[in-house]
Amino acid sequence: MLFVCEGNLHRSPTAERLYSTTPGIEARSAGLSYLARTQVTDELLAGADTIFVMERRLRKLLRMRFAAALKGKQLVCLDIPDDYQFLQPELLTVLTERLVPHLGLPTDFKEHP
Repeated sequence: MLFVCEGNLHRSPTAERLYSTTPGIEARSAGLSYLARTQVTDELLAGADTIFVMERRLRKLLRMRFAAALKGKQLVCLDIPDDYQFLQPELLTVLTERLVPHLGLPTDFKEHP
């Protein structure tokens, strides 16, 4: 799984951390900004079966920049605005609500109500 936001500072690293210990899921995160801590690359996309994007505009940018690398990949938009900080409890709640239908409960769900 690859989680994508803009700067790879808050939303996508939180999602990665949330699912990092869940068996059967290899979680990674990256950002689309040229200033992102970890930038989205063809290689990261190649290693992901499913890409979770935090916003519709980022989904559009991802499709424009990486059309070839996205072929055959499942692309899911979570519609989570950039209103949260890393590991903020409210962000953990929103991520869990939106990701459970796709990935099931994260292993450490009880630690993040």
